[in-house]
Amino acid sequence: MAVLARGVRPSTFQISEGLTLTDLTATADSHICLDAREAFLKTVIRKAADRALEGFNQRIAGQFDTKGPQDFLTETDLAVEDLIRREIAQSFPDDAILGEEGGGTPGEATWIIDPIDGTANFARGVPHFCVIIAFCLKGRCELGAIAHPVLDQTYLVRRGKGVTKNGQKIRVTRTRDMSMACVEMGWSRRHPIEGYLNTQRSILELGANVRRGGSGGLALAYVAEGSSDGYLEVSMNSWDCVAGLLMVEEAGGRVGTWPATLEDLTQTGPVLAFTPALAPDLADAAFDGLALKPVAEGML
Repeated sequence: MAVLARGVRPSTFQISEGLTLTDLTATADSHICLDAREAFLKTVIRKAADRALEGFNQRIAGQFDTKGPQDFLTETDLAVEDLIRREIAQSFPDDAILGEEGGGTPGEATWIIDPIDGTANFARGVPHFCVIIAFCLKGRCELGAIAHPVLDQTYLVRRGKGVTKNGQKIRVTRTRDMSMACVEMGWSRRHPIEGYLNTQRSILELGANVRRGGSGGLALAYVAEGSSDGYLEVSMNSWDCVAGLLMVEEAGGRVGTWPATLEDLTQTGPVLAFTPALAPDLADAAFDGLALKPVAEGML
């Protein structure tokens, strides 16, 4: 949206004849070249995926550390994030970086990194994990990439331009019958187990199948491509989800209201992503406090 001067009411904001709000936004952000960053993203996600796959193939069974209960860390997490950070610093030294392992402070232009999403799977030799990179302007995701190194699959998205998997456009499912639906749920130790179990029960009672794969990033990509009909999790970090949420939106799905601000990128929040026809019922069955974006904002 256009930035208004302090004290100016939106209703009194005047746009010169022939100039649209989109034009004003483009002018305000003209020093941020999305084309260059999109080209860079396509290159760096490939390098990061190759490094992740190398680490997976060379891993020693049982060799990993933990940051907390059920929170795994491997040498490859650190190596992949370091690779991505070096590449960003060389190409876009003024951009901010926020990474799962190295932290950071978001700015107007921010890269967000999850070097290995699904580290518990990675650490135990389960080939279901991904690398996630997103680029945000003023807290809103504009570009995203999710790479599944083992299957050599790369999902790429740009706001307003759609989402692809290995170069082919993808869309959410058209599932309308809950008895035919497959929904994935993430789990977080940051919230009581009882709430998770109650939500799972509610979705099962609606008739949907419930599964959990251990990678929120891939789960969102699977909603975008139609492999799942929905995903929800009561608490995620921004690096786990902002790229995938944009993919679901660009693929025609509906998502939740979080994250909505620059500050949200450093917090945890609830995530919803569903195929449109099932979204209202699934949102009602979800954890308390989760809400869908209005249709005008969350759908193409």
